[in-house]
Amino acid sequence: MPGLFITVAVAGVMAAAIMMECFMKKSLTRYFPIFVLPTLLAFTMFFIVPFIMGIGLSFTKFSTITNAKWVGFENYIKAFTSDTEFLHALGFTSVFTLVSIVTVNVIAFTLALLCTREMKGVNAFRSIFFMPNLIGGIVLGYIWNLMINGVLSKMGVDISFKTRYGFWGLVILTNWQLVGYMMVIYIAGLQNVPNDVIEASQIDGARPMRVLFSIKIPMVMPSITICMFLTLANTFKMFDQNLALTAGAPNRTTEMLALNIYNTFYGRIGWQGVGQAKAFVFFIIVALLAYIQLKATNQKEIES
Repeated sequence: MPGLFITVAVAGVMAAAIMMECFMKKSLTRYFPIFVLPTLLAFTMFFIVPFIMGIGLSFTKFSTITNAKWVGFENYIKAFTSDTEFLHALGFTSVFTLVSIVTVNVIAFTLALLCTREMKGVNAFRSIFFMPNLIGGIVLGYIWNLMINGVLSKMGVDISFKTRYGFWGLVILTNWQLVGYMMVIYIAGLQNVPNDVIEASQIDGARPMRVLFSIKIPMVMPSITICMFLTLANTFKMFDQNLALTAGAPNRTTEMLALNIYNTFYGRIGWQGVGQAKAFVFFIIVALLAYIQLKATNQKEIES
């Protein structure tokens, strides 16, 4: 009899728990619009509305929103034909992004492999590598400007002396900032690789490089997808580091797209509409590249 009472009691508690869970789910579903409303309003007011207004202003000539005059595609034509600096910034940004994607992800993945081994102080190394990501872009730019100019001063030049100095300075800065963050994502992916699969391959005689390319890399493809997307987005949209490190010097040859748009909008009278047109083109390029990258790496995930 006591056993029967205990069983009935347990069943009653479980039934009450299930009913409570169902009630909670129904309550959350019912009140979900109320909870999401403040965030949705803020996102609409400060992102969607300005974005739509920006698209409209890219087809006008204006100095303020109130005096906008429709000019059609004139701003877009002007951006590509009357401003060679925009095309140069597009090319410079594309090359910089490609180099940074390769270097950041290769270095981050290598560090992740090292930091997933059993050795003393590995957690300290992970924290140290991640710390640069916590520093703001403007601060990083000025710090690296001082350090790079300190090295180049021994040759009697500075970072603004040649375009390649600024280019590689930006690459070094970007790697120093992003590698630790990407490393953490790769570590999470590597820790999810089953040890029994690796051990089985080693028993079959697979060498370390074979294990790396045939097992580890295919199984961390979701992490690779995320890291490549984040690297692409961060490098192609880079502004504050570019402004602080080189400010486009020499002669705006190290000026990236975001900085070029900023200088067009705020530095050239009567070119606000052109700057807005450049910004929309910039958005289309970033969205298209991100889509292609995600599509390609997602396909690799499915294959693996």
